[in-house]
Amino acid sequence: MTHIIDGKAIAGALKEELAAHVATMESKPALAVILVGEDPASKVYVNNKIKACEKVGITSIERRLPADTTDEAVEAVINELNEDDNIDGILLQLPLPDHLESDRLVQLINAEKDVDGLNLLNAGALVAGVEGMVPCTPQGSLILIKSFINNLSGLNAVVIGRSLLFGKPMAQLLLQENCTVTMAHSRTQNIEEVCRGADILVAAVGREKMVKASWIKKGACVIDVGINRMENGKLCGDVDYEEAIGVAGAVTPVPGGVGPMTIACLLANTIKAHKN
Repeated sequence: MTHIIDGKAIAGALKEELAAHVATMESKPALAVILVGEDPASKVYVNNKIKACEKVGITSIERRLPADTTDEAVEAVINELNEDDNIDGILLQLPLPDHLESDRLVQLINAEKDVDGLNLLNAGALVAGVEGMVPCTPQGSLILIKSFINNLSGLNAVVIGRSLLFGKPMAQLLLQENCTVTMAHSRTQNIEEVCRGADILVAAVGREKMVKASWIKKGACVIDVGINRMENGKLCGDVDYEEAIGVAGAVTPVPGGVGPMTIACLLANTIKAHKN
């Protein structure tokens, strides 16, 4: 029988731990979120992050900029927040409007305040296995995996997707757990066969229900990072959830799987930045 990994419940437990910890601190952590434009999904994400901050006792500051804002204007806000000792974490909500230089602007965030873990210094720290900010979604995904499998050492892990935001840091985290890691992507030959060898299968490609039951090893732990909107308006992941049930040993639902963990780990990173 397939175990459904309840990301909402696991994230809730983590947030309770974080709230208890914040309650003991002499000063409260502070997170600044920069939102550019009126993208509906981004506005929902930002509101959810602000509410989550309030629940655990983190001070949240929102800086909204119009969709036609310039790179220079965003850079000025980032620099201001970098220099503000009262701000512990800075999050630039992605995606930005197309005319902005997203990659360059993200790199302007001070590495110590980079709670998204996207600064190249933090990316390098993860590869080197030294202390740094770890991206929230991979961090949350690892917690979900370890809720089902306590010891990952020696297991075969396949990560579908090689983005800097998720795929590459996820692979590094699994390597640190002594997994044998394969990164699959659009150019991977015989991808179905590659995936069938995985004890841990993580999908993050943004393709609706791409991973079928035939791709999944019997009893594998399947983490679905994708969020896709179907023609009927409902959300689904990169894994065909209905097909995975009965084959996978454990699987995350969409929604209610990885998403809640991303926000919980953002809060954890903000608290870590405050301590540092």
